[in-house]
Amino acid sequence: MLKMAEPIIHHRHPEFQELFVRVTKNLQYLFQTKGDVLTLTSSGTGAMEAAVCNLHNPGGLGLFVNGGKFGERWGELMRAYGVTPIEIKVEWGKSVTVEEMTKVLEANKDVRVVYLTHSETSTGAATDVKAIAEVVRKKSDALIVVDGITAIGAMEMRMDDWGIDVAVTGSQKGLMVPPGLAFIALSERAWKRVEQSKLPKYYFDLKKARKSLATNDTPWTPAISLFIGVDAALEMIREEGVENVWARHARLAQSIRSAAQALGLKLLAKSPSNALTAVFIPESIDAKKFNKVLKETYKITVAGGQGHLTGKIFRISHLGYYDELEMLAMVSALELTLRDCGYKFEPGVGVKAAQGTFF
Repeated sequence: MLKMAEPIIHHRHPEFQELFVRVTKNLQYLFQTKGDVLTLTSSGTGAMEAAVCNLHNPGGLGLFVNGGKFGERWGELMRAYGVTPIEIKVEWGKSVTVEEMTKVLEANKDVRVVYLTHSETSTGAATDVKAIAEVVRKKSDALIVVDGITAIGAMEMRMDDWGIDVAVTGSQKGLMVPPGLAFIALSERAWKRVEQSKLPKYYFDLKKARKSLATNDTPWTPAISLFIGVDAALEMIREEGVENVWARHARLAQSIRSAAQALGLKLLAKSPSNALTAVFIPESIDAKKFNKVLKETYKITVAGGQGHLTGKIFRISHLGYYDELEMLAMVSALELTLRDCGYKFEPGVGVKAAQGTFF
């Protein structure tokens, strides 16, 4: 935050180019790729849109997994660009299996791109993208595109080793910076498809972005202050070590899951993400009162449910700049809120369970 408050620099001057080179190199480390990583001034959805409009021709086929609001978005983007979407629909809170993916690929040999969501933010469910990417490679020539918006920087991602062709993320999740930057990494296999794409594009034309990258520049005016912030954040990740970052997120996630279960609360995700945890609000509690007490009395903000889960769940983030003590504070506030709402439990049982995961 302090770095972003410093006087602005010009994005066409050497100071910015030096920063840009460092950011790009550290993004390759974060994505675990030797390929180009492009930075776009947009939300993460901008990078998702760029993936769609740069990889297809009109009337092409794309396969996507819909297990929540953000998996659903891949289908919406394809329809917007005249790409024919094939949907694998899974129950919210569950993740696509290798068997399900195999069956659909065998029935749809002409699929050009497979779109996955590594961490489904609306449900807290994680997809085993390593295993799914392996079966996609075996069963088709389709490109593998991963929405890693809440996963990259929070969960293990080895883009090159896992054979992922395109991965995207945003600045406001694992990178700990306000929203406004999106990042998209592409394999050489993906770049060949970009060269063939005839869908309309302008601001999200990745060929223009790659051409500018070669001279340490951007085709359009970037969000300079956010670049400065993400530079500092990436240096922090470098210093901690990306494997240690993944391990920390796993540790924090387990503390929240353990605490919720010790309190008798039900988790939504069957294969949980390490970026966030979705928890059902007990039926005996008024959801509006729960959220109001947690926020206004104990100054803790959580996200609610989306779609048909509105008013039924709350979602706790544990990605980015968090540590163990903040998880204990979260669980303490949760216990106090549950007490104020009339929920019965043994006081301190959640805090004890959370703390137990740190020993």
